[in-house]
Amino acid sequence: MNHKPSDALLLLEDGTFFKGKALGKIGTSAGEICFNTGMTGYQEIYTDPSYYGQVIVNTTSHIGNYGVVLDDEEESSSVKISGMVCNAYANHYYSRSTADFSLQEYFERANIVGICDVDTRQIVRHIRDAGVMNCIISSEILDPEVLALELKKVPSMDGLELSSVVSTKEAYYLGNEDAKYRVAVLDFGVKKSILNNFVERDCYCKVFNAKTSFEEIAAFNPDGYFLSNGPGDPSAMPYAVETIKQVIETNKPVFGICLGHQLLALSSGIGTYKMKNGHRGLNHPVKNLRTGLCEITSQNHGFAVKPEQVSSVENIELTHVNLNDNTIEGIRRKDKPAFSVQYHPEASPGPHDSRYLFDDFVKMLG
Repeated sequence: MNHKPSDALLLLEDGTFFKGKALGKIGTSAGEICFNTGMTGYQEIYTDPSYYGQVIVNTTSHIGNYGVVLDDEEESSSVKISGMVCNAYANHYYSRSTADFSLQEYFERANIVGICDVDTRQIVRHIRDAGVMNCIISSEILDPEVLALELKKVPSMDGLELSSVVSTKEAYYLGNEDAKYRVAVLDFGVKKSILNNFVERDCYCKVFNAKTSFEEIAAFNPDGYFLSNGPGDPSAMPYAVETIKQVIETNKPVFGICLGHQLLALSSGIGTYKMKNGHRGLNHPVKNLRTGLCEITSQNHGFAVKPEQVSSVENIELTHVNLNDNTIEGIRRKDKPAFSVQYHPEASPGPHDSRYLFDDFVKMLG
């Protein structure tokens, strides 16, 4: 069967544009463009709620070649990205016999607009120099000037609150009710694989909407609290910072990942900032300052904790640092049983060097 792709256009906020071929749904979509350097795990990336509102450039040269498997490789209930950019695209063809269907059909079902047959190396080099910015993809509007007018309507990620959009609407339970530990999960955009790591360690989880009051969360009588990953600007989430301050005062263990790490920092008097490019990939080297060991980590974030403020707050210990750019990768409260990391120890996809952090947290619950 012949599937002839339509023309498509990718326009960046600074006026740079790239011509290619359409993938997914024919239409127009916009968001903040960023790149992920992972060579596998595209389905997990597309369903990660932390990518909500973003257009992903997959830097690996060939995307879609192993198709899509439903359920097992989904990090949430739906595709969360706003669009996808890649070089070679498998379209309706895939090699894995266990796949449910092609990536093209997957995107069509999810109403995702994308572009392929573009030089992703050139795009990434441009973004690395200029910094992340908004972009728009269209396979129906091919005039850059007309598309530029649509792009101006897209809000900046700086100052944008998105966690309440992707958070669960109703609280739900996960795991065995008779499990040894009870963990309250503040869902700012949590990944399924994170929750699975708790369940595998004999935890019964109750997952709460991002804006749930502390009183309602505490009524679950948890042994500890988890602050999840998620999209958007942490400084635009004062509601979460206030709740976390109350959580910390319970003196029960608190563990944060990614956005949860930034929110723990904000609740401890440390600010955050928007990075020029952020970290998104599966091979970021991080040093554990407490053990002296290096971990290869999975990362996905565009905001970070201000390093100069970490060193000036007496009750904060720096525990992990990025070996590429010295950004803050982990902190610990000295006065409370609370710690967090910027990267993703569940690493789905990615290496499992850092899964010991789940063990550390569970030990604190006992």
